Amino acid sequence: MALFNKKKNEPPPKEMKQYITGAGGTIVSKSILEGTSKLKWLFRENSEYGNGWVALGDTDTQEYVDNPDNMTIVDFNTLANIEPAVVNVFYMPVGSDLELCSDQSGNYFLDTRDGKEIREPVKHPVQLAFEKNLKFLNQDNYPSEFFQGLFQTGGRLETFIPGNADFPTGEVVLADPLAYLGGEYATYLDRKVPAGSYPLELAVLHSELAGLRIAAARLIVSDSPAVRYEIAMPKGKKPEELGQPGVWTLFGVDTGLACCTDVKIGEEYRDFFAQWHKEYPGKNRYDDYFAALFEESRRKFPHVQNQGGSFLSWQLPRTGHHVIMFASGMGDGIYSAYWGLDSDGEVTELIMPFMNPEFF
Repeated sequence: MALFNKKKNEPPPKEMKQYITGAGGTIVSKSILEGTSKLKWLFRENSEYGNGWVALGDTDTQEYVDNPDNMTIVDFNTLANIEPAVVNVFYMPVGSDLELCSDQSGNYFLDTRDGKEIREPVKHPVQLAFEKNLKFLNQDNYPSEFFQGLFQTGGRLETFIPGNADFPTGEVVLADPLAYLGGEYATYLDRKVPAGSYPLELAVLHSELAGLRIAAARLIVSDSPAVRYEIAMPKGKKPEELGQPGVWTLFGVDTGLACCTDVKIGEEYRDFFAQWHKEYPGKNRYDDYFAALFEESRRKFPHVQNQGGSFLSWQLPRTGHHVIMFASGMGDGIYSAYWGLDSDGEVTELIMPFMNPEFF
């Protein structure tokens, strides 16, 4: 009975906290796990085992760690439950060599390579690239080499033309097709293109860091080479008005999709879905209409699309006009477009950059 009561009064085992989902395996000294030493050294290497992190204790000798029986692989979260400070450095790159230190504020890591103290969480590399890209976008202009480099196939970039986009009037509108196309929050451009049908080309980035992304899109208006670029201004505004109150050059994306189409097609699109929603009340135009079409597009061209589809060449059922929708780089945001002009000042292309591939 006494033994039973003793077990009954023992505290329950501590539940392991999940700090990082899918963190992977980490090589850890058994002395840390057994509590005979405290975490002191943490370094990351290229390894076939787990995430590359290796953790050693403050009493571990070289002889001790050289014995493979003294090392084991555990989930990174197991180590984090012993010493939560490791969560701050999880996203540091291969080659990191860290020492766990302590002061009155608590435990922190010291980067032995440069002496930097790490007391706050290190951001995921994708987050760092995203923030850098965000600062890069929407400048008044860029060197011609940047625009042209987006559509030069080679390395991690390839180009793909899903089809032609129709422009029955030549008046251009940029918009998120699911959120703003055909409405007041679309961006209607000041310059026009000759009425016609033009190839819409996508710059597809294959990034180890960010996966497959559409880095840019361009409407190819003519074969004449662009010799300079200027930012695409909204209707009634000129580039020299940039910076004045109420003058902006941006188009918003709130569903991860963008399109470049004709004002008339935007109106046709609006009218089509106004009727569709009457016929299918409570339905969602993406989930209940476009999702299957995007998936069909992905099955046709899987090498340049993500799961669920990254672009769609869609023909309006009533008018037969074509509009091309495409994923906008890293997703939602505000973006600008830029006209490519030839030596005579005529429009040759319209480019919508979403990403600087160098950051990813």
